[in-house]
Amino acid sequence: QKRGERDTAAVFTNVYAKNLPDDFDDEKLKAMFGEFGAITSSCILEDKLSRKFCFVNYEAPEAAAKAVEELNGKDLRTEEQKAAAADGDKHEDYLLYVGRAQTKAERAREFREKNTTSPTTRASGVNLYVKNLSADTTDASLKELFEPFGTVASCIAMKDDKDECKGFGFVCYTTPDEATKAVTEMHLKVVKGKPLYVGLAEKKEQRQERLRNRYSVGGPGQKGKDMGKG
Repeated sequence: QKRGERDTAAVFTNVYAKNLPDDFDDEKLKAMFGEFGAITSSCILEDKLSRKFCFVNYEAPEAAAKAVEELNGKDLRTEEQKAAAADGDKHEDYLLYVGRAQTKAERAREFREKNTTSPTTRASGVNLYVKNLSADTTDASLKELFEPFGTVASCIAMKDDKDECKGFGFVCYTTPDEATKAVTEMHLKVVKGKPLYVGLAEKKEQRQERLRNRYSVGGPGQKGKDMGKG
């Protein structure tokens, strides 16, 4: 690890938080994180399972460090939720996690490590999944957003029956390096008032495997058609 990176790791202003309550909104964010210092920017997002997480950028590193120290590991559940919780629930699934947000360089390195190993990736290009797009997004405007980072082999903004964008789309680059640059620069970038989510699109085989694992809880001897009826 280079000295500069170590220094950034010790001094930071951008904080990441997850395991937030379902009703968490901008007002609650300001109340919870604002007491530690002046906030310059913040955004609340949801992952694919609709779980909320957020980023909070402070003016001063001391405020960010204090927020991590005071809030990390807090239990924000209501008494009802605590009573309904199963004994086997893991702490990391419900306790508030607050820590230093990854820098662009760290995100890029992690993405590169995950996605540059397979020769098939290099041959067929790298497909990115983009969500939080505005309703008026077209294939052309999506391409325009992502063209600065490399050769866009193909891109599509998914439309509904009224020809409006459904809020997500796909962008395919010819090389992993271009895709890495696009993820690094565009993930969480605010476009038309919404922070974009940009990540690696799941390959068809991976998606099928994930669905298979999700629905084959009855074990190898049980056929899918016997499940979920009744």
